[in-house]
Amino acid sequence: MRQAGDRQTRDQRIERRISAASSIAMCVLTVLAQIVVTLLLTRFLEEYVNIAYAALELLGIIMAVGVFLRSGSPSYKLSWMCLLLALPVSGMLLFFLWGGTHQAKTLNLKRVPPPAEREGARRQSECNVAKLAKQDAAMGRVAAYLQKRDFLLYKNTAAKYFGDGMEFFKDLIGRIQKAETYIFLEYFIIAEGKIWDQTFAALKERAAAGVEVHIIFDDFGNLTRFSDAALQAVQNAGIEVQVFNPVHRYVNKIYFNYRDHRKVAVIDGYWAYTGGINLADEYANLFERFGRWKDSAVRIEGDGAWGLAAQFIQMWEMMGETLPNEDDYYRARTDGPDCVGFCQAFTDGPLNNPDNPVEDTFLQLIAESTQFLYITTPYYAVEAAMQRALCIAADSGVDVRLMVPAVPDKRYAYMVAETYWGELMSHGVKIYKYAPGFVHAKSVMVDRKMALVGSPNMDYRSFQLHFECAAILYDMPAVEELLEDMDRIMADSVSYTMEDWKKRPWYRRAFASILKLGAIWL
Repeated sequence: MRQAGDRQTRDQRIERRISAASSIAMCVLTVLAQIVVTLLLTRFLEEYVNIAYAALELLGIIMAVGVFLRSGSPSYKLSWMCLLLALPVSGMLLFFLWGGTHQAKTLNLKRVPPPAEREGARRQSECNVAKLAKQDAAMGRVAAYLQKRDFLLYKNTAAKYFGDGMEFFKDLIGRIQKAETYIFLEYFIIAEGKIWDQTFAALKERAAAGVEVHIIFDDFGNLTRFSDAALQAVQNAGIEVQVFNPVHRYVNKIYFNYRDHRKVAVIDGYWAYTGGINLADEYANLFERFGRWKDSAVRIEGDGAWGLAAQFIQMWEMMGETLPNEDDYYRARTDGPDCVGFCQAFTDGPLNNPDNPVEDTFLQLIAESTQFLYITTPYYAVEAAMQRALCIAADSGVDVRLMVPAVPDKRYAYMVAETYWGELMSHGVKIYKYAPGFVHAKSVMVDRKMALVGSPNMDYRSFQLHFECAAILYDMPAVEELLEDMDRIMADSVSYTMEDWKKRPWYRRAFASILKLGAIWL
């Protein structure tokens, strides 16, 4: 039986790798199809070639108009329209394969609501929002927006900020070792190495002690980083594992665009972690990858941890699985600590489109800033509305600072980001390049009172295609911890100036402009 299971896991792994390669190849084949169709029409339909190709162009125009009339991201629609008009054959093939602007079509997920909230918890959240609004109108507006989307605002919650990967892992693994009831892990990347060895040892020991352990990881993010043997060892340890959007199920479709990019750990419903850190060695700088890896995470302790636990339960059930106990079993057994401030965890994903809580929350945080706005992000490719919001904030006297990598992991994404920076700097936005290496942290600081720490990048993928998560801290001591870390990042950075931007070679500018048209797929 075990050999059969090993063989099935190995076969699925092979299928995943083959289908990933075939999916990428299909993108190339659609362009070749455009060329082949054109040549065939020219060779065999010389007399009617103009009419035939005009019909294809007309069909492309009709589809482009249909895209324009749909709701959704303007930039996303514009990219599809350009592709449909310029390359009608390739554009139409990719449009149907990818689901066009209706991303949810390609996700084999059930529409399952999060666990039902107790009426008392809802009333308490409403009371917390009212208290926060009385304390500070700007914070109250952000909290009220998320409350309306069923993300409750919690008091009795402590938060600890981590600006170092090794410090984060020590804390997480230490908490796992003390788990009594259950452990939830949901990560984009789980990679074999020293960090995983330590994490798995703790998980295996707790599972043997009767603690429930459930793991979700993204398939495409782990194709080459988590072996058959490692996956089988996890399953043999009695740990339940679900693979998000498994590539081997979609050999004939290009569905790897839609990923579970969340980073969530929940222990006993009382401790929860989120941020930009995946379970891999580079996040602890155990080996060098793009220079020094700079990341961040936050630990939520107390009532607010349920916000992330509930979202894990929802994702587990959306994938068609059930947990062995009722939802209330996974709530904390004790009340949270009596602490200053409030906490609000929230999630987002393509099933919400065109209503995107993550993107809209970023816009709100920008609009509510009055003194300073600090942002860390590894990528930058945003809608005109967010670009304009940052410019308006800077024009209004807000000290707006953007911290980005000096050593990017994706050169093409960095070039696209540069196309936005000239306009930002012309309005007074300051850009800092982290000289030691790669900034992977995703965080926003507003006026020393509100802070967002989570998994979303400032790009189309996070706002439109990925499942993301984050926590907002309102007037909590951890906000100051984030600010101190941001000051350290800027101290280790070099300023990117308008002179640097203007000195870009002409060919780099031209290539970046072309890439920008397809930024939604980068």
